[in-house]
Amino acid sequence: MGYTNWTIKDIHTIEKSPTSPSRLQWKLSEVLFNSTGCRCKVENVNPSTGEYRIVLQGTFDTDAGVDVPNFNG
Repeated sequence: MGYTNWTIKDIHTIEKSPTSPSRLQWKLSEVLFNSTGCRCKVENVNPSTGEYRIVLQGTFDTDAGVDVPNFNG
């Protein structure tokens, strides 16, 4: 699976579940590769259960003139 040029409209495809860890890794790599900046925050780790929560935040690299939808509401 190579890197492709995603658009902002593709970003919600990472939410489809269930998915395999390798497929999610590929999708997240695509998002990061097509971002101009990003950061990661570990919000929670539970050593007893192995459960974790990680938040990625960044700026997607959008081409000039691309219609950017609002997914926040």
